[in-house]
Amino acid sequence: MRSPLIKQVAFLLGVCTLPGMLKLAPDAQLVRADTAPQPQQSPAPESTTASTPSGKLRVSQEVQITGDSFWVDTGIDVQVGEHVVATATGTLRYADQQTDTAPGGIARGFKDLLRILPFNGAGRGAVIGRIGDKDTSQPFLIGPKRDLVSPLSGRLSIGINQLSSDTGDGRYSVRIHIFAADPNAIFYTAKTVPSIRGIDNDLFSKIPRRIADKAGDPGDMVNFLIIGSQEDMEKVFTTAGWVKVDANVKETVLNGFLASMSKESYLTMPMSPLYLFGRQQDYGWAHAEPVAVVAARNHLRIWKAPFEVNGHMLWVGAATHDIGFEKDRRNNGVTHKIDPNIDLERDYVEKTLSSTGLVAEVTHVLPPNPMQEAKTATGGSFHSNGQVLVLRLGEPPKQH
Repeated sequence: MRSPLIKQVAFLLGVCTLPGMLKLAPDAQLVRADTAPQPQQSPAPESTTASTPSGKLRVSQEVQITGDSFWVDTGIDVQVGEHVVATATGTLRYADQQTDTAPGGIARGFKDLLRILPFNGAGRGAVIGRIGDKDTSQPFLIGPKRDLVSPLSGRLSIGINQLSSDTGDGRYSVRIHIFAADPNAIFYTAKTVPSIRGIDNDLFSKIPRRIADKAGDPGDMVNFLIIGSQEDMEKVFTTAGWVKVDANVKETVLNGFLASMSKESYLTMPMSPLYLFGRQQDYGWAHAEPVAVVAARNHLRIWKAPFEVNGHMLWVGAATHDIGFEKDRRNNGVTHKIDPNIDLERDYVEKTLSSTGLVAEVTHVLPPNPMQEAKTATGGSFHSNGQVLVLRLGEPPKQH
């Protein structure tokens, strides 16, 4: 018989897998101003404040977003390192609320466990933002005011943290100021190159084509390499919105339960240990998605290679996209099913990391005896053009 705690955990995990389908409604009024902005009031206590903008004001624009909107394209392309200041005013009213909702959103209650919002770190009705491609970028809270240095380059969108089936009445006005990046800051534009020194057939002779489970059964394909220090590797993933996953299932269930009780989405579900270079992965990363889409997540495993490339650390990775569940042919259990076209996930890794301003060079290499079609350790199949993505991270300036 299961204990009450386990039943609660199972209930919460089951509830959180309900789909939250969102529609796009680009109905907004844009007002661009060429004059300098008026002085703003001090940020609200919940605001996240960056340093005072040092660059020249580049854009000043106001967005009107109605209560039945979701994501609105502002038409502003933000560059990595630019200073973004957004201030929101106005109110919404939801059918089940007796009072108006401000841009900070409604304080989340236990009922909100049934709502999988675009940004689960804030309440329903909050003003939120997104920089970059809608399929890869991660939402962030704007609230009454947000002051940040953009970690990415891409199109700025403004939205309301709500479900398509539960919209509000009213309107928010969002004033956006974009300041040029600090001229002393160093950012890289990922340059596509035909080759990277040290990435050759001799190197690939030292790298297995596939990772394996503990029994040695071959699994996912090695489909990307990263050249850079441990600190820079961690930074590029976190800047791009990837999060580390828990080390084991037991820890994940406990953390997931506690996160649910604190009304926050639990972004990382368990990742089984797989092996390369005689040991299990050094890191597991998942692109931040709410547990509502646990059946469909972007994730990867990465190992530090026991050798270097031109004196720099080399990280070897295998990335796949979970799209559902299937029977594990090894033990008749249930496991994640991956998208058989694993090149799409390799491209997803490239797209998310290259927009951070931390990647200097990008290339694709077809190694000898490329892996193009096979089955995973759990029995699923996959196919590829055999190319391996290689990213060389930019080096921070040397201190004199």
